[in-house]
Amino acid sequence: MRELGRRSEAASHPYKTTSPAAPESVLVPKLPDRAPIALIGKVGRREEVIAACAGARALGVHPGMAATHARALVSDLDFRPAEPEADLALLDRLVVLAVRRWSPVAAVTPSDGIWIDLSGCAHLHGGEEQFGRRLLVFCQRAGFTARVAIADTAGAAHALARYGRNALICVERGAIAAAIAPLPVVALRLAPSAISACRRFGFETIADLLPVARGPLARRLGLPAVTRLDQALGAVAEPITPRADIDVPSVERRLLEPIGSADAIEQVMGDLLDDLGDLLREQGLGARSLRLTALRVDGTEQIVAIGTSRPTREVAHLLRLLKLRIERIDPGMGIEQFLLLAPHTEPLDAVGLGAVLAGDCVVRDPARLIDVIAGRIGPRAIFRAVPVESHVPERAVARTSPIGTPGNWPAWARPIRLFARPEPLSGVIALLPDQPPRRFEWRGRAYRIVAGDGPERVHGEWWRRDAEVWAVRDYYRVEDEEGGRYWVFRRGDGIEHGTGDLSWWIHGVFG
Repeated sequence: MRELGRRSEAASHPYKTTSPAAPESVLVPKLPDRAPIALIGKVGRREEVIAACAGARALGVHPGMAATHARALVSDLDFRPAEPEADLALLDRLVVLAVRRWSPVAAVTPSDGIWIDLSGCAHLHGGEEQFGRRLLVFCQRAGFTARVAIADTAGAAHALARYGRNALICVERGAIAAAIAPLPVVALRLAPSAISACRRFGFETIADLLPVARGPLARRLGLPAVTRLDQALGAVAEPITPRADIDVPSVERRLLEPIGSADAIEQVMGDLLDDLGDLLREQGLGARSLRLTALRVDGTEQIVAIGTSRPTREVAHLLRLLKLRIERIDPGMGIEQFLLLAPHTEPLDAVGLGAVLAGDCVVRDPARLIDVIAGRIGPRAIFRAVPVESHVPERAVARTSPIGTPGNWPAWARPIRLFARPEPLSGVIALLPDQPPRRFEWRGRAYRIVAGDGPERVHGEWWRRDAEVWAVRDYYRVEDEEGGRYWVFRRGDGIEHGTGDLSWWIHGVFG
């Protein structure tokens, strides 16, 4: 018998051998270092597995399984009670982070994810695909496993993120139908009754629903299921309600009768400011900006806004600023609702006025006057010039808030009017190396100089760029025959050619 190649030896136990047919990476998922865990929650009248990690899934525990069955299957598995409130709080914190860092429109999905609207801000993160990669890296560093899907609609992104094959899926524009067609019908966020109907009629994937007419499909699955399908395809809008970063102080007025006169609008503004002032006082805040939204009877909105140079909650001052915006409100057929928001607030505490009441000093605050002027001509038209630590004249002055501290100006004389950029001079007659010009032409007119003072040598700031390492300017204060005083300079010291080309420029006018 042995010659024929047969042996009557006992076979090994079938449950003790392993099949080397496929690599380990294909059949057995890589288990995490920590112990497997599953979350148990009450669904209806029984306890079910709400979530399970990859290790628990490899042991046969999956969401939807009865808790008793899971404990009997794996007795030593780490079972913990589910905390949906804590999960929702964590998702809300992530949404607030998304609003602050990535996009102003972000919200928590109905299940266990986050919606982020990248419209208009994807280019700030290097494009949609690059943003998806960065988001995956961020979640990995934070200790989360995530799946990211980017599509034209929120429904398609929701379905691909949960039932897609890859961790990052970026769908091209106009290719939603082809992308979600292979997914199961559960990806459309259907109700349990609609899912049972899909199984009864043989609808397994979304591709099975696409060729069916909407009328028969609504009779079989229900109108909500058709709406979900249209939302995923983009035929029906599904707006995302964004999560506000902070609770913005706001007050509202709903009127019994629509109004349209300026006096009535002013009266409503005063009432809104009284309520907002009390709200800000309770929170210890002062308003830096206000936004008034007036809703007309035709459904359109009229929005006006004001800003203040310092935080305040003084009703009279804010009402004076809002009254300047009444002429910009078009009441139309009438306004029936007002909403006043304070999107920008700052802490505002009590101010000590003991010295002022005692008469020791007089405090003059220009903030109110600045707010009124800015309300008429615009906030950018009012500024204060402050000195900057720089030897180059055009860099030595900067614009700042009109209520800011001006600082200490340098001791050397500077013209009252300093040009933003020096202007070239032509026809200059001057003796080298350090004499002021005797004649020059500027803006098509010749000037004959009778007096001059200088030079004041200014070297370039070599730490900014290499071109200023050897740069030299010699400034002169000169006066012409008519009494005009000008501030001119020559590039170069008149000796070394590398310091400048000896061209003449005018940089300012003294008076």
